[in-house]
Amino acid sequence: MNVEFPRSFLPDVLDLGDWDAVQPFVEALLSRDVETAEDLERWLLDSSELQSAISEERSKRYIAMTCDTEDEEAEQEYLHMVEKFMPAAKPWFHRLNTFYLGTEAREDLDADRYGVLDRDVEVEMELYRENNIELQTQASVLSQKYQKISGAMTVQFRGEELTMPQLAKHLEVIDRETRQEAWTASGERRLQDREEFEEIFDELSGLRSKMAANADCADYREYIFKSYRRFDYTPADCEAFHTAVEKHVMPLANAMAEERRSALGLDVLRPWDYGVDALGREPLRPFESADELGAGCLRIFARLDPELERQFGAMLDGGELDLDSRKGKAPGGYQSSLDEQRRPFIFMNAAGLHRDVETLLHEAGHAFHSIASRHDPLVEYRHAPIEFAEVASMTMELFGDDYLDEFYSEADAARAKRKHLEGVIGLLPWIARVDAFQHWIYTHPAHSRDERTTAWLDLGKRFETPTDWTGFEAQRESSWQRQLHIFCYPFYYIEYGIAQLGALQIWDTYKQNPKLALNNYRSALALGGSKPLPQLFEAAGAKLAFDADTITPLMTRVGEELAQLPA
Repeated sequence: MNVEFPRSFLPDVLDLGDWDAVQPFVEALLSRDVETAEDLERWLLDSSELQSAISEERSKRYIAMTCDTEDEEAEQEYLHMVEKFMPAAKPWFHRLNTFYLGTEAREDLDADRYGVLDRDVEVEMELYRENNIELQTQASVLSQKYQKISGAMTVQFRGEELTMPQLAKHLEVIDRETRQEAWTASGERRLQDREEFEEIFDELSGLRSKMAANADCADYREYIFKSYRRFDYTPADCEAFHTAVEKHVMPLANAMAEERRSALGLDVLRPWDYGVDALGREPLRPFESADELGAGCLRIFARLDPELERQFGAMLDGGELDLDSRKGKAPGGYQSSLDEQRRPFIFMNAAGLHRDVETLLHEAGHAFHSIASRHDPLVEYRHAPIEFAEVASMTMELFGDDYLDEFYSEADAARAKRKHLEGVIGLLPWIARVDAFQHWIYTHPAHSRDERTTAWLDLGKRFETPTDWTGFEAQRESSWQRQLHIFCYPFYYIEYGIAQLGALQIWDTYKQNPKLALNNYRSALALGGSKPLPQLFEAAGAKLAFDADTITPLMTRVGEELAQLPA
């Protein structure tokens, strides 16, 4: 029983993995008399309770599966939700949308309160096709297969069996031979699954193109822009972002690479030369254990804001984090909202790297967002558009930079901050490349594998810094396969670029007026998804824009901050 948010429509005991047990409650909603706006609001609350309970059940099963991809029972329980429960549920939830849009009382609802909901439901109705349900199920199963294969990857390195995140530590050591050996081991291990990943993606891209055709969309790009509720920008805006990054960020990235090459005393940079400290200092090692990582971030939040400290402390005490890297754990990191408890859960693969600190700050930003909007009774409004959800997380990374001495000496804290800001410059070209690659893939649905590889390499000419890949051409060709989003969350990557620019605007305010920036940040997070995207950015003190006029001054600001930090 959920004590804080008790059920009022569903019974306390209900098998949420059994559609036959759940269906009567959908039927009850469909048969209800709704005459007034008050009736309809009650109906929406009950519908939201039902959706929250189902969503939480699916999230719990996903968390269990990703925490241990070798647990066959957890895998089967998640696949049951994907392959059996959700296909049975989707037609019924389409009927709920039809019922809602057809209710005359909807005209009497507060337009300011329900306008975003109306818009979202209308698009969902526009895209719904019953013959897409099976295709969506197949795509989910293939995505889970990709994660299982990735999670099983380990490497024997100098007498140890290491996961891929654990191996990454050796890419930061001063000894170049060790770095090359580690990078080579990683690349060769990934190549073992290259063909299977190609096959998985061929199937995924084919399924996605069929979904788009079934929904009367010109291609999957049009379909996904509607599906992601991208009402406030277009593919042309994304292409303008790609061009702006190429013209205004790549010169900075290239200059940083040249400084690195010169400092390392190399003729050319190789793929294993980017993780090491350019001045030959020992790698940053902020913690030894996942417990130390959590405790250090708690101290950062305590200095940043007492309420954030309380919220993160409650997560630690409640066991709502799984942080360490281990064999069989799915790759990557995420924050999942348990929609009925209205509590967050953080998953990541920490291996003792500074990037792990950034990742936990990032995912904590998502968790703070989830907590800030948990008061809203509508589940739809407890989730912000992903472009703004990533503002919450990337801003927290930047806020945390001023308190990295919780992990390091003063000198190493400055070094870590530099590493992060340089990483921002380095990340934007990768975002542009991954996004542009997906634009190409889904507007060329009949492409071959060779054409796909060529498209990826052509984008490298725009977004790669000068690097010698001699002898490792296959690893370069297939480097896109390490990006989980391409397989599991198609087109979900430009959001990181849009959000990074929003986060930098908030950070710029924070450098001048920390209290104002924090207040804006928390006020915007509390809105959840109840307002259109531009209004969410505005509430946070930022502007939704990602063209050259926005990027150029922000890159200048980052450059100024870097100039004030020791090398």
